Amino acid sequence: MFERISPQASYGAGPADQNQQSGRDLRLDLFRGLSLLFIFIDHIPNNVLSYVTLRSIAFSDAAEVFVFISGYVAATVYGKALQRQGCIAATRRIYHRVWQLYVAHILTFVVLAAGVCYATLRLQNQSYAEDFGIDNFIDEPQVAIVKLLLLQYQPQFLDILPIYMIFLGVFPFLLLLLRRCLPLPLLLSGVLYVLTLRFGWQPQSYPDNEAWYFNPLAWQFLFVIGATAGYAPYSRQPLPLNRAWLPKLAIAVAIAVAIINVSWMIHGAYDAFPALLRQELSPLVGDKANLAPLRLISFLALAIATAHAIARESQFLRRPIAQLVIRCGQHSLQIFCLGILLSVLGQIVLTSIRTDIPMQLAVDLAGVLLMVAIAELLTRYNASGGRHSSTAAVTAGMSSVARRRNLGAIKRLVTAYSASWRSVS
Repeated sequence: MFERISPQASYGAGPADQNQQSGRDLRLDLFRGLSLLFIFIDHIPNNVLSYVTLRSIAFSDAAEVFVFISGYVAATVYGKALQRQGCIAATRRIYHRVWQLYVAHILTFVVLAAGVCYATLRLQNQSYAEDFGIDNFIDEPQVAIVKLLLLQYQPQFLDILPIYMIFLGVFPFLLLLLRRCLPLPLLLSGVLYVLTLRFGWQPQSYPDNEAWYFNPLAWQFLFVIGATAGYAPYSRQPLPLNRAWLPKLAIAVAIAVAIINVSWMIHGAYDAFPALLRQELSPLVGDKANLAPLRLISFLALAIATAHAIARESQFLRRPIAQLVIRCGQHSLQIFCLGILLSVLGQIVLTSIRTDIPMQLAVDLAGVLLMVAIAELLTRYNASGGRHSSTAAVTAGMSSVARRRNLGAIKRLVTAYSASWRSVS
């Protein structure tokens, strides 16, 4: 299944030109970067560009991509640390990452809340606080802050990092289970997933004791699937998934789902167009909070099909545009937090100025440009010695040709944005 995805890599920042030397599988960075761009686009309500993101051709969306790749990369990186440095060193690295995620989560909330409060006062729009879920913070900050620190208060868009922290919090135990018996964590995780769907288990959030937007008891299954696939090459018990029929089945399922989902999308715009199997399938894919089984099947089929359609050594990964997206995936935490803030800013800009299609496209393009530009700057910062790590050493070897290509791609994107902005104006 995922044998075509090489795990022998360190996933920080690194250039496409160093693929062979570093052992990176840049497809992971590419699709994680795409998922971050899609999350930014999908978070802006009624955004016309959301019709060309993943959710337009699959029952799943960018959240599934993010969680799966997070599990895969965690098993790759910390599995290697477990093999080479031992359990204590691997655990220390894992909890250091949890702390980074926690700090990023809190700081993102602070910036988001400050920005929304400023926009509320400046634009005299009292609905912003409720739209972005910080009205409770304004009404009772002494309670909301405590709940935020306990991960029980999750304003708009700040609901995926908490489950990631929880998953990494128990990851040392998962790693030990993977090392002892590779299929065991997958079996236990699958049982928990089924029981969660059957009995409706879910944690509650502040302030109304509502269910979490991402139920960690359900979404852990996708994370563990990714972790199992990522750790498999380190294990002496490989997964029996390398079957010739599997990619063919996955491609067939992915195509069928795409046809069905596109028919639903067209039906939403034109009632006369038939929505294939909507009455039968819609109830089975709508429960995103609990990772509805058809969402899971749709994502896994698409992941397997993609892994076999795009080779690890594909020349596409060396193209300038692909490398810009790869940079985003290599700096996933920073770009994710930036994307959240840009989604909020984009929604405020659209509601305060106008919401027509040219304006939507201008906001989308500006956000994407800023995300890829920041990712490129982070790569250059690491390459200049701003962060002393093995990944910075890999980045330092990036050829001047690759850098010129990236700069050329950014310039073309800026030119396109300027043209679109003039058309809006």
